[in-house]
Amino acid sequence: MKKILVFGGTRFFGKKLVEYLIAEGHEVTIATRGKTEHSFGEKVNHSIVDRTNKDDLASAFANAQWDIIYDNICYSPNDALAACEIFDGKTKKYVFTSTMSTYTDLGADLSEADFDPYTYEIRFGNDGDYSYGEGKRLAEAVFFQKATFPVVAVRFPIVLGEDDYTRRLHFHVERVSEEKVISFLNMDARMSYILSDDAGDFLKFAGFSDIVGPYNATSSGTYSLKELMRMIEQNVGKKAKIALVGDEETRSPFAVPKDWFMSQEKSIEAGFTCRPLENWLPNLIKTLSQQIK
Repeated sequence: MKKILVFGGTRFFGKKLVEYLIAEGHEVTIATRGKTEHSFGEKVNHSIVDRTNKDDLASAFANAQWDIIYDNICYSPNDALAACEIFDGKTKKYVFTSTMSTYTDLGADLSEADFDPYTYEIRFGNDGDYSYGEGKRLAEAVFFQKATFPVVAVRFPIVLGEDDYTRRLHFHVERVSEEKVISFLNMDARMSYILSDDAGDFLKFAGFSDIVGPYNATSSGTYSLKELMRMIEQNVGKKAKIALVGDEETRSPFAVPKDWFMSQEKSIEAGFTCRPLENWLPNLIKTLSQQIK
């Protein structure tokens, strides 16, 4: 049994991670601001803390020791530095949830070497001072250049699932059903995705294995946005209304100008293979389509 701290463990893939850890019998503490109810009951310890307040964070965990810390809600270099300082000597492993958005250029088969956090120039600031991708790049740089404990940065693509609170795939299914326009930039662009179940499972793997450094975690295979919309049309039973010029209301969350997907070769070599895209995405689209009928 390991003693584990999880930041961001009450919803989506963070919740999946906690469920996996509980099922294996580990002692889990979730750290939240206390604004969202969790469903774990007495199966977890619950620490109420503001992740972005360094003093609050230091006070909450002043005397704690951890085998693994999972951090799903660090978005800035300042928050990364606070973690490096506060948990110095207090954890054996730190797993930071990063993103495919760390890759500054879109492209196909993006590999971990396409962004090097070990040499990236650090500039400090808070969440909101940078774009989402730049905040994550800088946070990775801080962790890998400043932390005294082993760190894994898990670079996820778009995470999908029935429980996706951002409702990105839901958006497409619902607008096709309602016969509303969806706007894209390039219908031939191919993208990476991962199922929320696999995302939680990979985080667990990253903590319990001996891997360190940045790792892509993504399903194998890709669909073009044209193919994605065709599957939605077939399941909803209506033709999508597509525009290549749109506004914030109509624009797809998947609107990219060209291919944007990652290689999972390094993760497979380390011992983890996500389920192929074709094994789950068509079924997810079918499920979401049935829910709106």
